[in-house]
Amino acid sequence: MSWELSFISEEDFTKHVKNTIDKYGDKLESFDIVRFNKNIIDPIKMIFDKTVYQTSWEEIVGNEIFRQRDKSNNNDIGYFHQRIFQYIKNCHVPDNGTEGGWDVIFQVPEGISLPDGDVVHTIYVEMKNKHNTMNSAAAGKTYIKMQSQLLDDDDCACFLVEAIAKKSQNIKWSTTVDGKSVSHKKIRRVSLDQFYALVTGQEDAFYKMCMVLPRIIEKVVKEGGEDVKVPHDSVMSQLHRIAQKMNTDDKNLAMALSVYLLGFSTYNGFSSVVSNIADNVDDNKLRRIYKYAMALTEQK
Repeated sequence: MSWELSFISEEDFTKHVKNTIDKYGDKLESFDIVRFNKNIIDPIKMIFDKTVYQTSWEEIVGNEIFRQRDKSNNNDIGYFHQRIFQYIKNCHVPDNGTEGGWDVIFQVPEGISLPDGDVVHTIYVEMKNKHNTMNSAAAGKTYIKMQSQLLDDDDCACFLVEAIAKKSQNIKWSTTVDGKSVSHKKIRRVSLDQFYALVTGQEDAFYKMCMVLPRIIEKVVKEGGEDVKVPHDSVMSQLHRIAQKMNTDDKNLAMALSVYLLGFSTYNGFSSVVSNIADNVDDNKLRRIYKYAMALTEQK
C-alpha cells in the first residue's frame, strides 16, 4: 500500500504515533481491584448508572476504568497534535517553555498569505485541544501575549489553533481583556484543519491524516511487542469471584454487594460481609488483593 501523506513520511508518522502511545505511560497499566478503588469509587452511583442506563456489570466497570484512565489523557493527545508539526516543512516546535512558550512556529521565507490579504513571514501558534478549555482569564492572558508578540515583530501573525473547534474556521479572534472587547486582524482563531491546510498547502491534509491514523495506531500496537503496553484488566473477573462467595442466589445482588464493599467495607452491616469474604475466598492472591482494597477505604 502506497503512503497517502505527502507532507510527512510514513516513518516519521509511525514514530510520532509510537511516541504518543508511550506518553500514556502508567495509564496503560492493567487495573485490578486495588488500582480500581485507589480513590474509592461511588458504589451508589454505579448501581444507579447500571440500572438506569440498562448496562451490564462489565460495561459499567469498564466505563469507570476508562473514565479513570481518560482523566489525564488529554495532555497526551495534546502532545500528538502539537509535536506532529516538527516533521512538517517550515514548522518548528520549541521545547516546552522556550522561545516565548509558543507551541508551534511556522516560517516561510517567501511569505504566508492571510485570509484578509496580509502577508507575513512568521506565524506563532498557541494550541488548545478544545474551543472551551480556556476561561476568560486564560483567554485574556493569551491574547495579551499575542499582542506583545505583534509589538515585537510586525511581520508576523499569532494563531489560537483549536483541535476541536466549533467549526472549520480561520477568523479574526475577538475576545475580552479587562472588560474591553478586543480584536486584531493578525490575531486569529483557527481550527486545526485550516492550520494543516495552511502549513501543507493541501486543503484536506487533516482529513487525510485522520484516515491514515487508525491503521498506524493498530500497526504500532500490534508490532510494538513489549515496547507497547496493552492493558489486561482483571477487575471484573475478581469481582465475579468475590460475588460467588456471597450468601445469596441472586447473582445481580451478589455483584452489587461486591461493588458496595469497595466503598462501604467499614460501614455497619457491610463489615461482617468483608469478614466472611476474607474467610471464604480460597484464592490467596485474590484474598490479599481484596483485603488491601478494603484497607484503602479505612485510610481515607
